[in-house]
Amino acid sequence: MIKLSRKIASGIAFIAIAAASPFILATLNVWPESFASTPTFQVSNKPDLPLMSYADAVELAMPAVVSIYTTKEISIEMHPLFQDPFFRHFFGDPSQGGGSVREQQPGLGSGVIVNKDGIILTNNHVIRDATEIKVKLNSGQEVDATLLGSDAESDLAVLKIDKKDLPVILIGESKTLRIGDPVLAIGNPFGVGQTVTQGIVSAKQRSGLGINTFENFIQTDASINPGNSGGALIDGYGRLVGINTAIFSRSGGNLGIGFAIPVELAKEVMSQLIDHGHVTRGWLGISIRPLTDELRKSLLYPKGEGCVIAGIVREGPAHKSGLVPGDIVLSINGVATTDPAALQTLTADLKPDTTYPLVIFRQGQTLDYQVTIGKRPVQETKKAEPKSPKKP
Repeated sequence: MIKLSRKIASGIAFIAIAAASPFILATLNVWPESFASTPTFQVSNKPDLPLMSYADAVELAMPAVVSIYTTKEISIEMHPLFQDPFFRHFFGDPSQGGGSVREQQPGLGSGVIVNKDGIILTNNHVIRDATEIKVKLNSGQEVDATLLGSDAESDLAVLKIDKKDLPVILIGESKTLRIGDPVLAIGNPFGVGQTVTQGIVSAKQRSGLGINTFENFIQTDASINPGNSGGALIDGYGRLVGINTAIFSRSGGNLGIGFAIPVELAKEVMSQLIDHGHVTRGWLGISIRPLTDELRKSLLYPKGEGCVIAGIVREGPAHKSGLVPGDIVLSINGVATTDPAALQTLTADLKPDTTYPLVIFRQGQTLDYQVTIGKRPVQETKKAEPKSPKKP
């Protein structure tokens, strides 16, 4: 009986302690969080640290970025069965007896307003072969656009819309950009609506990509997708530093490697397109190739930079000056020609019908020449679209 009473007493004591424990814990201020019926939250005041945001830059630039919608007429080859009169008799003749039909194909891109009276800068490939061009403003208004001029070799074009007092983007400088600087891409990817993506300058002066004849791209990892072409690449202050043009992609989507035309080149081309409707460039009348170890050995040029003249246009500027295939061009107008892309760009920037000094290496000797630059022929033929990089 005594043992039983002790057990009963112990049980009663345990129940009493258990019942009183919440009050004891509350008194001791050690109430378990799991017991709390109403959680409490600490209110966070605005921190003293500056907020890392580019909202001000986007707010400044976004009103000047537009969406561009185009219509192109393309030819589609019909199935060979439609060449059979019997087949056409029963199933109709969509081509009225021809071997192809014409179809309207929509296109999509972006552009940047650079003048309050309706001048818009975009890519040539956005509006190329378009029969109709429409521009949708940031306000949502859609208007017709006319083409003032385009340049296939730099992939730039200038449009005009009949509007006044439009928001204009601020123009910055790409030459002052440093690798690692933040940049933002603004455009209309896939037609979802105006979109901003953020990244950094991954590289500068990218060339030899086979996208354009004249290449000096800013490389960025800011997402650029189909529909972004012709849109703005801006710095952290909302200033235009480039025109988004192409992406490196194996699937058509963004892989973090995008390319933009520097704003300095865009300004130069745009000015000529507005004033003349085309771009005038200098021309030597040569085809060139880079130096290789085999060429260095055969041309007795052991070290140094330059590029080799592979061919010369008869009666062209170089031919008239006495240059011959196998000459290594070292400099033109006092500027070193480190590779074919550099020589082509340097020559294009020279004024036609003007004489400049040119230094070559020939058969173990360095020779000085004077060459009168000609006018580069306008490229009428269409370039094939590169498989990669791609123009979005």
